[in-house]
Amino acid sequence: MVAKPAAVPRGRDVREDALPSVDMQPEPSDEPLQADLVSTPGGAADDSSSLDFSGFEFSQSAPDFQIEQEIDPVDAEAEEAAILYANGQDEAVRAVLENAVRIHHFGPGERLWMMLFDLYRLTGQKAAFDALGIDYARSFEKSPPVWRDKSPRQAKASEVVAGSLLFKGDLIAENNAAFEAVRQALVKNARLRLDMSKVNQIDAVGCGRLLTVLQQARKSRRELELLARDTLSGLVEQRIVTGSAENSECWLLLLELCQLQGQHEAFEELAINYAVTFEVSPPSWESGRVAAPEPVARVATQASSDEEAADAYRVQGDIKASRFGDLNAHADLHDPVVLDCAALVRMDFISAGALLNVLSTIRKQGKQIVFRHPNHLVAELFGVVGLRAVAAIIFAKH
Repeated sequence: MVAKPAAVPRGRDVREDALPSVDMQPEPSDEPLQADLVSTPGGAADDSSSLDFSGFEFSQSAPDFQIEQEIDPVDAEAEEAAILYANGQDEAVRAVLENAVRIHHFGPGERLWMMLFDLYRLTGQKAAFDALGIDYARSFEKSPPVWRDKSPRQAKASEVVAGSLLFKGDLIAENNAAFEAVRQALVKNARLRLDMSKVNQIDAVGCGRLLTVLQQARKSRRELELLARDTLSGLVEQRIVTGSAENSECWLLLLELCQLQGQHEAFEELAINYAVTFEVSPPSWESGRVAAPEPVARVATQASSDEEAADAYRVQGDIKASRFGDLNAHADLHDPVVLDCAALVRMDFISAGALLNVLSTIRKQGKQIVFRHPNHLVAELFGVVGLRAVAAIIFAKH
């Protein structure tokens, strides 16, 4: 088929013989004609208004372009600083945050200030920390964070931080989960405080297992400090009878507790009774093995939040290329799963990604996950990699 040429409006100055021969006669109609054309000053009709769009339909296909959502400037700068910090670029982090706090000195921008406070703590910059505190008080009208030196040189100068673990359940042979948790905690901590305040029942085999743990910790140069020793001693005393050669493990554990508590007279009396009852030589007194007095706050009954902190999986130091291979075993014994990040300085992207994979698997089991007291720089990294989607974060108070 050959297409016909388009019809051209006929103007006054166009000769009829110059136009192509096209039949322009309208079909007859019974309806009266309506004046749809608007006359122009020159007399020509403007037919632009005569176009009928009543049957026009918009395309339902998706457009080829994407509309970008506006990025929050506070989020952008927090993310940039977190990434730089994870890569070990402390000077660049400081430049980004110091510029950011000059701009964002209200509301949501407070998180940038917290990141800078933590950066000063971690790098030992007290003068800059104090100056920032003055500006913070003026901007937010509240007290600034308190200085606490967390720089590596300060950590090396101080003593090793002791881990804490609550012994869950009773001191009996069948409580394998509690003894496995103690073993794992000793692997990760050179110093460990083992809280026995929740123990209500004991048996000879359980006493023997605890005594073995204490002896192995001493041989491997691990410091294991028992808490609630008086309560535990009272339970053990009920299991021994002079002249009845039974429950020897309970006798030996009670001698160990007297040794740790520095009760020399009680130790000597118990040792004589042990020798008479079992007709063997008792252990000897060692003055150098007397333990330090117990922290009073740890002997008291603890709230559930304190129990979680004592039972936490410790993440500490500068974490690089870690796979967290032992975290699944820890999670099998705990719910909620608390990760204590108070001593965590930094974590790189590889480790953060591996941690996300492990915790995602744990979260699918229906367990709650909590990050306890991370610094704000690391917490922002957790948000970047997606860890906030599987775990809650509890920050330390000022």
